[in-house]
Order: sequence, then structure tokens, then C-alpha cells
Amino acid sequence: MTAVLGFDTSNYTTSAALYDADAKTLVQAKRLLPVKAGERGLRQSDAVFHHTVQLPQVFDELTAAHGVCPAAVCASVTPRMETGSYMPCFLVGKTAASLLASSHGVPLLTTSHQHGHVAAALFGAGRLDFLQLPFLAFHVSGGTTEALLVEPDAAEIFRCTCVASSLDLKAGQVIDRVGVLLGLGFPCGPALEKLAQQSKAAFRIRPTLRDGCPSLSGIENQCMKRIAAGEAPCDVARFCLESVTAALEAMALEVRNKNSGLPLLFAGGVMSNKTIKARFTDRFGAVFAPPEYSSDNAAGVAIIGAMKLVRM
Repeated sequence: MTAVLGFDTSNYTTSAALYDADAKTLVQAKRLLPVKAGERGLRQSDAVFHHTVQLPQVFDELTAAHGVCPAAVCASVTPRMETGSYMPCFLVGKTAASLLASSHGVPLLTTSHQHGHVAAALFGAGRLDFLQLPFLAFHVSGGTTEALLVEPDAAEIFRCTCVASSLDLKAGQVIDRVGVLLGLGFPCGPALEKLAQQSKAAFRIRPTLRDGCPSLSGIENQCMKRIAAGEAPCDVARFCLESVTAALEAMALEVRNKNSGLPLLFAGGVMSNKTIKARFTDRFGAVFAPPEYSSDNAAGVAIIGAMKLVRM
């Protein structure tokens, strides 16, 4: 199989993927970075260490089942495609990609983690055709809560311009912080969603926005007060998720009204939440990816690499 090999070494997940542009097939392997119980993430030095240990294992898992004869190797080397965007953890994937590209005598290509999320979500939703025209993409994760105007770009396949973003905490940060307070393992999204489903409580929520940009830190503060008051964990979990959903919904409404007519895509780990997906699909007709293409992955990185290779 001739394919493009992709690497993504984010602050959450070690991942590798193979994309065959001719057959439109993609396979991937990934592992979450280990986080100690009670902690809310990793220092960059620890993330780099764990990626260094896990990436060979993930690569072996991918190639043992499918083999590899890459036409190119692509890595996400920065969080966003903008000046000053940098995290050391991406150096692990970049280094591995460089070594493999050199040993196979094939091109080394690069992209951003954010670009990878958008491309993976489009692939998972069967809507790579979106890339031919402008559209709106919401990238919602532990490191980002942004609304992006996505437009075609000759060099990078597409460019992302931020048109709204959270004013303080990111949506994934709020979910993880509240989840850890409730004794859940990090990252907490799936477990918090499962816990919230046990609740029958109803809430009236008014999100805080400024020019389409939500403030999310108050959600954590309110959840801390509810926990201290002895509120049932499932009710706190539901309040947290409903508050995040309300903030994102208000954000999407303002952004859509300012950019009427453009299709909406939701990407990032938070958007794998089934409740959010159902509500936003009904209200906005939005496009979502399956969970495996919403959380951190190397699928979009490999896809962008294949698109760049065609243009070389």
C-alpha cells in the first residue's frame, strides 16, 4: 500500500495514521498519555518523555497490521498555523517523521495540530468537499475553544482565521477540572458524560459572552460551590456539561449570524459528546465527525500530507 504516514504528538495523545488517497482508506493507532490520578494534565517535559516511550509502540502497532511504504511523511509541528504557536511535545512527532522520511527517501511535510483536527473531522463526516469553499469550523478541546473561518489556501490546503474564542478557560479544561474534582480520571470527558446521564436535574443557564466570545471560568467556580454544598456528583456533572453546551451554542449563534450561509463543522475532543452533537445537529444542521476523528488523532495530519503531496 502506498500511503502517507502521519504523526501527531499532542498534550493528550500519541498517534500515527496511514492514509491512502487513491483508495480513500485510513488506518490509525493511538494511545492516551498517562496522567496520575487526581492530576489535570501533564507538564510538557513529562509529555515529551511519554511520547518518546509510546510513539515506537504506536508505530509498531500500526505497521504490524498494515505495513508501511510511505510516499511521504507528515507531522503536526505546532498547535496552530500562526507565528509564536509552539509546544515542545510536537517535537517528538516531528523528529520521528524526519527520520522516517529520510530513511525512506520521501518528502517530509508538516502541518498544525488544529489543521489536523479540521481535516480529520471532515474525513470522518465524509465532507472533505468542504475544503473547496469557505466554511466555519469550531475547534473545541482541552487546549482550544475557537470558531474558525476556514478558506482554501495554496500552500497549506486551507487557512484558519479565528473569529471568536473563549475569554478564559477552554471548554475541555472546564470539563477536565470538574471531572477531577469529582474523582474521575483525566481526561474526563467520556466519564463525565456518563455520570451526567444519571441525573434528572433541570437547570436554567445563562451563558456569559462578549462579542461572541464565551467566558467559561465561572462554570468551574459554580461547580466547586455545588460540590462543596453536597450536591450529587451526577447533578454537578450534568450542570457542567449543560453550561458548556449553552456557552458553545450561544457562541455558534453569534458566529453564524455574522457569517450567514456558511456551513458549520464541529471538531475537537469535546465535540464527541453525544448530547452536544444531538443538540447542535438539530439546531444548526452542523457536520460532526465520529468520536475517533473528534478526539486527538493523526488521521487529519496524514490526509493533509496526501493533499500537499499531490500539489508538489
